[in-house]
Amino acid sequence: MATATDAATAPIELPTRTYRITRADLVRYAGASGDFNPIHWSDRFATGVGLPGVIAHGMFTMALVGRAVTEWAGAPDAVVDYNVRFTRPVVVPDDDEGAEIEVAAKVREITEDGLIRLDLTATCGGEKILAQARAVIRPPR
Repeated sequence: MATATDAATAPIELPTRTYRITRADLVRYAGASGDFNPIHWSDRFATGVGLPGVIAHGMFTMALVGRAVTEWAGAPDAVVDYNVRFTRPVVVPDDDEGAEIEVAAKVREITEDGLIRLDLTATCGGEKILAQARAVIRPPR
């Protein structure tokens, strides 16, 4: 197995992807997923349970990061494996700007069978929102 830093080269970094989440996106996701938990739409409820405000659905956040992976891979069926752990919620303000998620990736290794292992970083407001985020993809065609 070859690592992305063999031969004293810098790690291969993929282009950063940026996604914006607004309250309208949360409403649409709630309708599609059936998850109408008030922490995803009511500031009063969210702060009442100790959150800093309305938060994005974790699975929606994970899906946006997954979108970046499929864009890098070139096709959804090129994603062989994808795992994350949530570290902090994405707070979505009640304004026209919403919240912005930035997704970056570095190639960790290329396996003998040509699969590409990625280490992913997802941030919102400069804070990491995922830990141990990794993906394995087939090379783009």
